[in-house]
Amino acid sequence: MSDTFPAADPSMVGGVSPAPFAYLPKPLSMFARRAARFDALAANNELAPYLAFLASLARAQQTVQDALPPQADLDRAGLERAREFGMPPLDRDAIRTDPTTLQVLRALLDEAAKIEMPAPAATALARVRDADGTVTDQMLRDVLADAIPADALAEHAFVAAAMQVQFARMAAQLDTKLLGAVHPGTCPACGGAPVASMVVGWIGAESTRYCVCSLCATMWNHVRVKCVLCDSNAAVTYREIEGGAGTIKAECCGTCHGYVKVLEERKDTAMEAFADDVASLGLDILLRDTEFRRGSFNPFLLGA
Repeated sequence: MSDTFPAADPSMVGGVSPAPFAYLPKPLSMFARRAARFDALAANNELAPYLAFLASLARAQQTVQDALPPQADLDRAGLERAREFGMPPLDRDAIRTDPTTLQVLRALLDEAAKIEMPAPAATALARVRDADGTVTDQMLRDVLADAIPADALAEHAFVAAAMQVQFARMAAQLDTKLLGAVHPGTCPACGGAPVASMVVGWIGAESTRYCVCSLCATMWNHVRVKCVLCDSNAAVTYREIEGGAGTIKAECCGTCHGYVKVLEERKDTAMEAFADDVASLGLDILLRDTEFRRGSFNPFLLGA
């Protein structure tokens, strides 16, 4: 994620600056970068057709983002209140009912209709486009609750893609000084679950781990060798695909029996959380019959 490298702080010459708690998303470039990573990963992966489709979907997200008017300023008083009470500043219910949310959704669905896709995906897209207001609102609720029904995964993937655009542009306006740790495994900006975590090699944050929000893409610091989901460090172990390069591991917690992937961005700076999570589906399959359950959320990792 090279476009997020922080500049050096001249005031810290001779000292060590603490790693930032959070990094905000960069919607002007993040979806294009995600598309490029999906394309690169598709070259040598048995999921190549699906990864290529997701690359096209990410490009559709970028197209929608680029066409949107500037986002209105967020309510500063509301942000301060959220900080005071230890709550994420972006209110999911308020954003769900905001008129611009449906506009973003319709724009994304129109762009997605231009993508070449398998017949089942096209049928799912048509169902979303033809849905009435009640059904659409329920799909938005499902996505924002990280609770996508198993029998409607494809439909909700399109809705989730739109919500990522909407929430990333709102999160980008936040002041990181107003963000603080909330419940374990919860994005401090919007309350979302992590898609994965990344150990980065950025200037000022060398070897620091950040969780990546599955909705708004905000990144927040979480101590390494400590469960993202329950904060326990009592029985943390790591699993990876045999013969792997050590760039993607599953951090498994013996306390809550959940796992979240750890991506070694410092070893491969091209890594992108959503793309690399999908492309490493084999690791999820490896853990499927163990005591550990997937504790992260990715609306594009269907059936994991």
